[in-house]
Amino acid sequence: MDQAQVSPLQQALDAVGMLPPDDQEMLVDMVRHRLIEWRRAEIAHNATVTLQAVREGRARYGSVEDLKRDLAGDYRPGYPR
Repeated sequence: MDQAQVSPLQQALDAVGMLPPDDQEMLVDMVRHRLIEWRRAEIAHNATVTLQAVREGRARYGSVEDLKRDLAGDYRPGYPR
């Protein structure tokens, strides 16, 4: 296969495949930890944005049925906006 046709993911897998098994395991652990930290940061950011929306009165809440009605355009005054 021509090198220009190989995806970056395949190139990374090929490079990892050349590492000794212990290094491959260490790399998997490092990538897993980076993903966990990335996800934690994403959750923290979403929480900050949500809390700000609540403070500013832009957040809405209700039941699933309330959401369905709102999405269908059947807004009812009892539903907090």
